[in-house]
This record gives sequence, structure tokens and C-alpha cells, in this order.
Amino acid sequence: MANHQPTSGNPRVDIEYRRKKNKEEMKHQVTSFSLMIFLTLIAFFAVGYGYSHWFIAPFIILLAVIQVIFQLYYFMHMSHKGHEAPSLFLYSGVTVGAITVLAFSTIIWW
Repeated sequence: MANHQPTSGNPRVDIEYRRKKNKEEMKHQVTSFSLMIFLTLIAFFAVGYGYSHWFIAPFIILLAVIQVIFQLYYFMHMSHKGHEAPSLFLYSGVTVGAITVLAFSTIIWW
């Protein structure tokens, strides 16, 4: 199934529509990239400031999860229509992975 854009029959209108969409998409990507750089700097400053490793490890993991979400939704275009099946498989894999880590953690700790 191809992802067809509505065409008006007028090439100039179609080009204008594509330019508008591309501009909007680029704006989202630049914003997301800037936020990811900011989150990376926060992680470096947290480590450099000398917080306890009990705080830094979960904090950096939280920042990493936020960056993965940005990567998926903006750089890999998971927010677009037509990506429902890959999203389903991705979230299923994350769920299975989280359950596996939780199961092995409870086996080791208890």
C-alpha cells in the first residue's frame, strides 16, 4: 500500500503543499535535535557536578529513554500515518524486553 498524497492536478499547488510539509517536518527535526543536545549536556553536567552514582545512573537512563522517544518519533518518522505495524512490533519488543529484565532482576535480588 503506497502512501499517496492528495493531488489537485495542478503541479504548482502540489509543490507548495510539499514545501510546506517539508518545512514543518524540518522544524520538528531541528527542535528535536536541539532538545537531544540539551539533554546530553544535562547528563554531562550531572556527572561532572559530582552527584552520587545512585542518582546519576537512573537519571542518565531516564534521559536516554527520552532521547530514544525523540529518535523514534521525529528522526525515524514513527509519528506519521502508515507506521502502525512497525510501532506495534517495536512496543511489543520493548514490553517483552522490560518483562525479561524485570524477571531476571527479581530472580537475582530475591
